[in-house]
Amino acid sequence: MKAKDIMQRDLTSIMEDENIERFIKICQRHGLSALPVINGDFKLVGYLSESGVISASLPGYLSLMESSAFIPDSHQFFKGLSKILDKPVSDFMSDKPFKVYIDDTVLHVADVIIKNKLKIIPVVDHDDKLVGIIRRIGLLSKAARGEIGEEDE
Repeated sequence: MKAKDIMQRDLTSIMEDENIERFIKICQRHGLSALPVINGDFKLVGYLSESGVISASLPGYLSLMESSAFIPDSHQFFKGLSKILDKPVSDFMSDKPFKVYIDDTVLHVADVIIKNKLKIIPVVDHDDKLVGIIRRIGLLSKAARGEIGEEDE
């Protein structure tokens, strides 16, 4: 079984020149925590997640949250977020996104998702054009229902 057999043909994404406010609206509307970033030719050029926006809003915030001595100042977070809402997602995206190709095996897809703690992974064709996504929960669901087995390795 290949990535194309289990992917969602969901092309919900964001253009690299759209702003952070639009990213938030799209994620909220579609119940997503991250989006592939594409250019005008629908080629995958990046990836942006909620945690990426939080990090951009308040640099160092996520690492400081892990310290028991840190008491967050939410005012600073809101102030930082308001400063980046009009900026393009390309300023904050990961420009070397994880991705899988349509003919990658399901085992490879699972390996990339698990090793990199991803919730969503873009699926691209051999021209790097976005053709779909695979969600971690979708992969787990198919495996639990027996739709993916050892023969798919």
